[in-house]
Amino acid sequence: MKRSFFIDCFAENGFHRNAACTVVAIDVIRATTVAITAAANGWRCFPVSSLPEAQRVAGRFSNALLMGELAGETPASFEMNNSPAELEARTDSYRPIVLLSSNGTQLIAESKASAATYLACLRNFRAAAHQLVDTHQRVAIIGAGSRGEFREEDQMCCAWIGELLLQHGYIAENSKTVEMVSKWSGAPASALISSKSVDYLRRTGQLHDLEYILNHVDDLRSAYVMDGDEVIEVDGTSLVSVTSMSAIPIPAKVA
Repeated sequence: MKRSFFIDCFAENGFHRNAACTVVAIDVIRATTVAITAAANGWRCFPVSSLPEAQRVAGRFSNALLMGELAGETPASFEMNNSPAELEARTDSYRPIVLLSSNGTQLIAESKASAATYLACLRNFRAAAHQLVDTHQRVAIIGAGSRGEFREEDQMCCAWIGELLLQHGYIAENSKTVEMVSKWSGAPASALISSKSVDYLRRTGQLHDLEYILNHVDDLRSAYVMDGDEVIEVDGTSLVSVTSMSAIPIPAKVA
């Protein structure tokens, strides 16, 4: 059976709900970067789709850390927004994180009907592709989208994963996917600074998150998947040899 993949944006259609597809959910700025950073640093992380769900999940624990945003605002009952840089600086990793965002956690929730839901960001795009190769036949690489737009940072991450799948015999299912991979092939990570998401970080004084994202590219060697409502790490020892996917160079870090 031929192995195939396509790239799309969450806002555009319902392919991510297809039980025959494995979904890779991507929201570089900032939901999947936060969730992956949390899991990599030893936190339990529970992405949720709504404020009521956040409160329900938090109620399962005595010391949950509520973090995230809705329409760019941190809900009143939340301790912090969805900042990977600020999370990295914390030391209370014994607390389970309940994560809510306007777009990324919505995508994760909507993808639960798929065969499996992986999370990816610039930190682990290569590791995510490693895990998919020879493990899943049909892959939907989906960007979260924001305000009806497929943002540059998500396009880039989707395309980099897609390029690695092409190198390992997967077939792109449509011309849009081929064009997306071609557009971002060889691009430096800093190319994402043209995104409206970056404009938002700039306007709101949160460029420390942009710096964090650009300085943490391809630095993790594990894939991350949803196990029920929790993000879990796939053991890196189960991945294909790193050297077998070395054709895409590690993009340059921010100066």
